[in-house]
Amino acid sequence: MTSAGDAAAEAAPGPRPRIGLLGTGPWARRTHAPALAAHPGSEFAGVWGRRPEAAAELAREYGVKVYEDPDALFADCDAVAFALPPDVQAPLAVRAAAAGCHLLLDKPVATTPADARAVAAAVAEHRVASVVFLTLRFAEPTAGWVAEQAERTGWFTAAAHWLGAVFPPDGEPSAYADSPWRKAKGGLWDVGPHALSVLIPVLGDVTEVSATRGPADVVQLALRHTTGAASTAVLSLSSPRAAAGVGLELRGTAGVFGLPEWSDVPGAYGRALDALLTSARTGVPDVRGAEFGARLTEILAEAEDQLPE
Repeated sequence: MTSAGDAAAEAAPGPRPRIGLLGTGPWARRTHAPALAAHPGSEFAGVWGRRPEAAAELAREYGVKVYEDPDALFADCDAVAFALPPDVQAPLAVRAAAAGCHLLLDKPVATTPADARAVAAAVAEHRVASVVFLTLRFAEPTAGWVAEQAERTGWFTAAAHWLGAVFPPDGEPSAYADSPWRKAKGGLWDVGPHALSVLIPVLGDVTEVSATRGPADVVQLALRHTTGAASTAVLSLSSPRAAAGVGLELRGTAGVFGLPEWSDVPGAYGRALDALLTSARTGVPDVRGAEFGARLTEILAEAEDQLPE
């Protein structure tokens, strides 16, 4: 059986596209770097990070070049992958697009609509490809499940929850807890994009949103969609360990459908890179690109504006 990465490599003869990585934190080490190094259709070219010593260490681990200047990395690469806080990512993504690099973005693209729209505008202006890595849209079997549900009609309602234990009240924090932006923005911004990335392609764009707070960083969203369906999403990074979990249930005329379990996040990241390279080769924008990322930021910002201080 031919993998998606093998297919991408076969479809694009000649030198493999060079991919640079921006970021050196746990997400970069556990997901981005391993997936970039293993991808058969591209070449992992180098690393830049805000902490030069961490960038040098990660570059040595994979035998790639370390860059002291992100613009030098852009000049040497065909595409760049981001593992940075959103409001660091956004301005660098604009610069990378202007340098002609295709963009494999992390979610959220930014935490202000203006910054997210600037990224989408740069992608359009400079005619580069973009993909936002939204795990459920690239992991299997969830990616196939979303596509299958998007073909159905007659949806009535949906309920999603993503309750992470990054900052649990009853144990040690996770490896991702040393993240100032996650502490400041909470589950709404970190895991909210995941829930929306499933709800929107199935139920349609969001036409109305209301938001309320719960304990710790819990945010509950109530959404109305273009299909007329209503949905809810409960989001947190501070769940008790015993209460943590992810789920999404759709209900409509065809019945009740639950999101399947998934794993293999590095494999999902490889499929996101496949999608980016396909878009770059064909010139056809990916539906999970910067424009979609900007729309997610707009919805989350509208929700955040409704929350009490």
